Amino acid sequence: MSERKLLLSTVKAADDKRAEDILVLNMQGISLIADHFVICHGNSEKQVQAIAREIKEKAEENGYHVKRLEGFDEAKWILVDLGDVVAHIFHRDERSYYKLERLWGDAPIENVLSELS
Repeated sequence: MSERKLLLSTVKAADDKRAEDILVLNMQGISLIADHFVICHGNSEKQVQAIAREIKEKAEENGYHVKRLEGFDEAKWILVDLGDVVAHIFHRDERSYYKLERLWGDAPIENVLSELS
């Protein structure tokens, strides 16, 4: 699977589980960690877990290995490391506290939701 397909699959999986305020940051040239960060949130621990589970399942269905899944049990901030794409799924309250979008404010935002139609 290409990196773009992985990115689109990750965003679609989050959207399918009704993740809110899905944001894609292009981290190329900014971070050595990943090329893209997908940031979104859910309104309950169960929804946050469902979003992370869907992202993991869709990646694996497409033959992509999940390198790391952290924070699943607490469901306040789940990190799904897919290599070139890292998904950050927050509980609504945690997202407003950590403000990753502001921390990585120099990263361009990509509008990939329009590509899902």
